[in-house]
This record gives sequence, structure tokens and C-alpha cells, in this order.
Amino acid sequence: MPLPVFRQVKQALTNLNPADVREAAMKPVRVGLVAASQESLGAMETFLVPPHLSAQRRVEALRMLHRGGGPDCDVEIYESSLLRPASAFSLDLESPDECLRRILRRRDDLLLPLARQFYPFRKPAAQHVIRSVAKENALFCLATALPDVVPLVSWIPWAVGEFGSDAAFLTMNQIRMAFLLAALSDRTPGYREQRSEIASMVAGAFGWRALARELVAKIPFGGGLLPKAGIAWTATFVIGLSLERLYRLGYGFTRAERRAAYEEAYDHGRQIAGMLLDGLRKKEPARPASA
Repeated sequence: MPLPVFRQVKQALTNLNPADVREAAMKPVRVGLVAASQESLGAMETFLVPPHLSAQRRVEALRMLHRGGGPDCDVEIYESSLLRPASAFSLDLESPDECLRRILRRRDDLLLPLARQFYPFRKPAAQHVIRSVAKENALFCLATALPDVVPLVSWIPWAVGEFGSDAAFLTMNQIRMAFLLAALSDRTPGYREQRSEIASMVAGAFGWRALARELVAKIPFGGGLLPKAGIAWTATFVIGLSLERLYRLGYGFTRAERRAAYEEAYDHGRQIAGMLLDGLRKKEPARPASA
């Protein structure tokens, strides 16, 4: 990697603090369960705290479940056969995934502690993080390439400082994603703890940069924007999938699996980049009428 890009990545890393991620993941969360019978309550508890967890993890998680719910609960989950308040969520144990996704969408402030404590939340939480960060990276590539919409980078609420290259921002954001995925997987996020994953992402930054520039140069009249943003989305998405499997199973993608995942995801990445570009152009400031 050229020295200037490495310096930019290093500077970007000063904006990341894994201690903040650890603190957010360790936040206590109270989940209320409401069901028509004790048997149903037991089934809901078993779903949220499955028996394959260690005895210590099961005890910790069960302490955060409260039968009957109540005003002190951060989230209330009702059995699907019961009427529920508008603020509560309905859980059908025959198809529970939609309930979990609704909770994470509405209470994204609790995404890390819910996933860390309650195993069924981990996969949808990881998907949410991966897609969100991939979208941010694609958006950044587009916004910085369109002079009239550069201020719209402020839509990314945590973005601070200025970046001399897309590669620096994308790498920083991928490292942030690694911290989030580790935390929600009940792993310890940190530079030392994830040094091999971080080294791989930093090393890959120059490869992304070279490929994106090559595509942009070959396609005239700005048509290279979509391939460039599509690569940003796809590379981040595939890195996220590999990290999720690493923290869940102990091993990530092989080189062949990464290539296959990249080829499968790239068309989708370009489509998302196209939608983001349309959205950016609709939000461009109106040009003054010529005299």
C-alpha cells in the first residue's frame, strides 16, 4: 500500500474506539415476555436462550428475561395469539425471524446488547450491520465523486474528519464493522484482539482502490461511478459475511469462497449503487436560473 494511503488509514483509525463498542454491547437490557400459559412462556425462554449455550451464558441471559413484562422492560414480546400494546412485539415461534428483525429495526439502539445476550438475534443483527456499513461505503464513494452533493456526506452521522481517499474511509468503516460484529457475537472487539482481521482489511484497501480506478477510467462520462460504488458495497458486504462466519464458527471464507461470494453479490451491489445515486441526484441543491 502506498505510504500516503496508509497514513490516511492510520489517521482514520483515531476516530474509532473499540471501548465504546464494548460498553454499548455490555449494556443491560430487560426483555419482558407475555404469554397465555406457563408452557408458552417456557417455550419463548428456550427460543431466546437455547440449550446449546454454556451454563454461565444461559444464567446471565435468563436473568434479563422477565415473565409478564412491565414498564421497566426495554422490550416486551407477546405470544402471537395475544393482543398486545402498540409498543410491544408479537412472536410466532413457528416463524420468529420477522419479530426479531422488527425489534432490531425499531430498537437499533439495543442491537448490540440484544444480540450479545440472546443468541437468535445475532444473525439478523449481523445482517443489519453488514448491509448498513456496505451502504455507507457505497454512498461515500458516490457523494465524494459528485461535487454538488459532497455536503451530503454528513448524512452518515458518525463520519468525522476529512479523508484524502475513498480507500481510507472504506477501510476505517470496515474496521468499525469488525468491531460491531465481534461485539454482537459475544467476542471482545479491539485492535489487539482483531489484529489479523484488521491487517487483512488494511492490506486489501489498495487492491480495491486500484480496481475501482481502473473501472472508472474505462467508462466515460462518469459511468464508472456505479461500478466503483458497487465494488465498495460488494467488498464490504463480503468482508462482513466472512467476519460473521469467523465469529460464529471460528473460521472465515477461503479465497475461493470469497471470490464466489463477490461474484454473486456484485450485481446486487451495482443495483444498490444505482438507487443511491438516484437518491443523491434528487437531493442535489437547486441550481439558480440563468439571467
